[in-house]
Amino acid sequence: MDDRSHLKIGTCVQITAVDGIVNVNSLFTLAVFVGLAWNPFDSSNSLITDPRCNPTARMTEDLVTFHVFSFSSFLFSSLIALGTKQAIRIAMSREVHKIVLLAHVNKTFLRLSMLVSAVGSLCGCGFLMLALVNMIQIKLGTLSCGSPQTIFAVVPLVIFVPLGLLIYVTCVVYAFVS
Repeated sequence: MDDRSHLKIGTCVQITAVDGIVNVNSLFTLAVFVGLAWNPFDSSNSLITDPRCNPTARMTEDLVTFHVFSFSSFLFSSLIALGTKQAIRIAMSREVHKIVLLAHVNKTFLRLSMLVSAVGSLCGCGFLMLALVNMIQIKLGTLSCGSPQTIFAVVPLVIFVPLGLLIYVTCVVYAFVS
């Protein structure tokens, strides 16, 4: 395989990766935005029957705060990814060869921008998980109350989300170093 086809495949893979980041972040951003529209103070929106399990005002404040942090992180990540994609496309438009379309993009810039975008996505997922834990406590009762429904809802969330993030970070680090 010659250098030209290797560069073309690399650039296509990088554009596809950036598209994937933007698409996933868009879905999460929509979910967070819809979550922000929900009113946590609506008492008819709760399944709690034991008054000792009622959430504190701090939990509802944290819910909104974590949603905003998550929204900001996903938006930041998407903007960085879209900027990177635009930089690749601009470089491609300047360098049109007879048959093969090549893009000469600074590898350090590309890797760094993809890493920063991944960190934004990672933070967004972490904050979204924290917001969901607070939402579960508001809907089903606090964790300190020991409600089985709350525990059954929170435990898989705090196991699978970090596990998925660990796999994501491993893939990002692998892509960053190779």
